[in-house]
Amino acid sequence: MLEMKSACENCQQALAQKAEAYICSYECTFCRSCTDNFDTICPNCDGLLTRRPPRPAPRADSSSTASLGE
Repeated sequence: MLEMKSACENCQQALAQKAEAYICSYECTFCRSCTDNFDTICPNCDGLLTRRPPRPAPRADSSSTASLGE
């Protein structure tokens, strides 16, 4: 499961789970301003930075997600 990091790895700006954030395939995480400064290229791995997908709201029946980790 995708780790929803809570801060930009470059400037330490707080990033709420629903905030606009950008990640590479290694889950390096950056705010929009830093991503723009990096021209959407991760400074750690040279991978493409893309918009982090939002995490869906929890379902009323949480038992349906219990088997995802199995």
